[in-house]
Amino acid sequence: MRTHMLALGAAAALFVSAAATARSSHAVAPIAAADPTADVIAGRQAAFLLSAALFGQIKAGVDRGDEPKTLGFAARSLAGWAKAIPGMFPAGSTAANSEALPVIWSDRAGFEAKAADYAAAATKLADLAKAGDKPGFAAQFAVVGGTCKACHDTYRKPQSH
Repeated sequence: MRTHMLALGAAAALFVSAAATARSSHAVAPIAAADPTADVIAGRQAAFLLSAALFGQIKAGVDRGDEPKTLGFAARSLAGWAKAIPGMFPAGSTAANSEALPVIWSDRAGFEAKAADYAAAATKLADLAKAGDKPGFAAQFAVVGGTCKACHDTYRKPQSH
């Protein structure tokens, strides 16, 4: 929910800034109202991209044999994001540019359960980073990836990489 509010707050700030700029430059075209659904979708898409970057950072660290404590921030960030995921999918927040499948809303309990699995796995990863448990951290990273994939397999449109 906090991430949802931050995304909406950022969108509102951008809108206010654009309105002020338009007025100060004597623009005559009216400024369209912000689209809350588009803002929510843009916010969650940006957060998923940041999540992918964190996954890449952790994977590179695990592959190099880095000490888990150096990856703690990334692990804690994933855990925080995982807890926020359900709030980033309010009812009706879908559009053509969204990768979210309608089953997110028709099977809300299943979606929230998968998100909770991901959050629990990511929280354990953060705990292992804090403890400096290198083998446990590496093994748990695979679990986190599996819980992430489990949600995507059911609730996200197939990717065409």
